[in-house]
Amino acid sequence: MKKQFKILIPVVALFVLVSTSAFKSDFFEIAKQIEIFTTLFKELNMNYVDETNPAELMDSAIKNMLDELDPYTRFLNEQDVEEYRINNAGEYSGIGARVRTYDDRLVIVEPYKDLPADKAGLKAGDVIVQIGDIKVADFDDNASELLKGADGTSVEVVLKRQGKEMTKTVNRGSVEIDAVPFYGMVNDKTGYIVLSKFNKKASSETRSAMQDLKGKGAERLILDLRGNPGGLLSEAINVTNLFVDKGELIVTTKSKVKKFNREYKTKQKAEDLEIPVVVLIDGKSASASEIVSGSLQDLDRAVVMGARSFGKGLVQRPLKLTYGTQLKVTISRYYTASGRCIQSLDYWNRDEKGNAVRNTQFNQFKTRNGRTVEDGGGVLPDVQVASLKSNELIKALDQNHVIFDYVTDFYFKNEIRDLSDFNFTDTQYNDFKNYVKSKGFSFKTKTELSLEKTLQDDQELFGSAVGEEYKNLLKAINEGKLNALDTYKTEISKLVEDEIVKRYFYREGLYEHYLNNDEAILTASKLLSNTTDYSKLLKP
Repeated sequence: MKKQFKILIPVVALFVLVSTSAFKSDFFEIAKQIEIFTTLFKELNMNYVDETNPAELMDSAIKNMLDELDPYTRFLNEQDVEEYRINNAGEYSGIGARVRTYDDRLVIVEPYKDLPADKAGLKAGDVIVQIGDIKVADFDDNASELLKGADGTSVEVVLKRQGKEMTKTVNRGSVEIDAVPFYGMVNDKTGYIVLSKFNKKASSETRSAMQDLKGKGAERLILDLRGNPGGLLSEAINVTNLFVDKGELIVTTKSKVKKFNREYKTKQKAEDLEIPVVVLIDGKSASASEIVSGSLQDLDRAVVMGARSFGKGLVQRPLKLTYGTQLKVTISRYYTASGRCIQSLDYWNRDEKGNAVRNTQFNQFKTRNGRTVEDGGGVLPDVQVASLKSNELIKALDQNHVIFDYVTDFYFKNEIRDLSDFNFTDTQYNDFKNYVKSKGFSFKTKTELSLEKTLQDDQELFGSAVGEEYKNLLKAINEGKLNALDTYKTEISKLVEDEIVKRYFYREGLYEHYLNNDEAILTASKLLSNTTDYSKLLKP
């Protein structure tokens, strides 16, 4: 249905944005297009051969239109608005589990410890096929919304686990999403804080964790932003403010709408201006995480360690529409303290397939102390950790849920009682490789895509002999991709081990495991204990 109604996209775009200042000078054109759209929409619904659903049709048209812009500009219907509010507030009532949504099923990704789903015996990997009397495959909207409900109410779910169907009753409860799910001491002088999201509680929970750790003897600090997708801009400023004094410029936003051009400075007295800090980031650290890590790097207030961050330098704001809906629209780009924008993808200049182009030309900027940093590709750490680097193979394993599915099978076949005794062995990694091969896992590299396009464009010119050579080359590439499971054994083993630990000992157990086994934390702790090496990294 979506493809059939892409003709609505340009006119709906004008309809949604009619009130913005950018279009005021083109009022006649806007009015004209609205009139065309209104008559088209009316005639379509009245005369189309099959029964249409106006609400679904409009929702589809708007969302398809926004797909032409960037992935962060989204139309929020009433359910989406509520979900957006929950993510920012950090509180809701439901079953207390993270789920992955498909067209015909829901998959439990992570039940949170001691919350309703966990108490009811739901496990990661469980496939929910029915909620109450409603089959997930028959539900047009996001079926995960059916799991939410008032505190104290119950919901019956039908699920499949390892090929067996079973029914569970879950008593919904109040769920609080902590911005800081864990903190502790790495050693007698080094504190460790996990900041997993930037909701309204991010800065207050980080401050409380700092105070508690300092009370336990912490004289240096590791702030872990790995996997943190971002959140509220205001909380990114407030978290940065914990380490830098009042009045520091942290972020500048620039927009075509003047009222959105702003400078964001710290407003409070710092929690601690002196404590040495290492900030951990990886390829999934985005947005607000990059504001904190990038600005602390620019101000030479912390050493950034890990792998290059995601590269999201765009700011969104929800704009209220009619009937309880909203438009979450990209309004500006943000620039860290040194003046750099770390946006990595250019959504306004796309390749021939319509994909956003990745920035490859970086500009150089200077930190407060005169160190060189770059824009355009996320935040590049001062110290890189090999095990945190990603590549096309690792991304494909993640996107195809291969590691997740392997660990689901592992969990139901193996028993692990003591976290301190667990170690993902070479034998188990070989089992994982065999599992990957047995599932027919495949993905196409950029090299393959380029070769395919070249051969397709010039097939007649090259002739059949080249075609055969190409097939042999593809075969060699596929073999090389499987061999890459050995090349990147360290990086992949960590991901598998992390998922296994989380299954048996929940997320709290994973962080406890990190304190003694995570390469990034151990490297950061070693650096912090050497004041000379730490200071050198903050100098040009």
